[in-house]
Amino acid sequence: MKRTAVLGILLALAAAPAFAGSCGSHAATASNNIVETAVAAGSFNTLVAAVQAADLADTLAGEGPYTVFAPTDEAFAKLPEGTVEALLANPDQLREILLYHVVPGKVTASQVVTLSSATTAQGSDVDIKVAGGSVMIDNATVTATDIETSNGVIHVIDTVILPTG
Repeated sequence: MKRTAVLGILLALAAAPAFAGSCGSHAATASNNIVETAVAAGSFNTLVAAVQAADLADTLAGEGPYTVFAPTDEAFAKLPEGTVEALLANPDQLREILLYHVVPGKVTASQVVTLSSATTAQGSDVDIKVAGGSVMIDNATVTATDIETSNGVIHVIDTVILPTG
């Protein structure tokens, strides 16, 4: 279950930049799973490298459903210099961070805004709040929502979120 959820995060993350240019709700044909959606979205080198480093490439094509809060490549670029490289060299830590971006089950945007938190596949809770017309997941702003896949939904976020502890 954890491996499947982690792969979902990574692959969904790879798809996120393609949808990050616009805000609001997105409805796509849900014939592709999270992995296929990510691949079809284009060049997401950071996310693809992370998926490979965490040995999760085969996992997210699984049944699901998953909700992925997917940081864009720009979100990864906000991390301190050397962080991505260090994570790629530490698959266990990378896996934990990626799982923190995945919530088991399908949670649409209309459901997310009614929650104050959600338990991730990593085991910790993310905080959810609506502030100034924006939805926040921990310290990340949701920039695009409801990107449908055959095995879940992707919500794009502008910051990599990290579990505490």
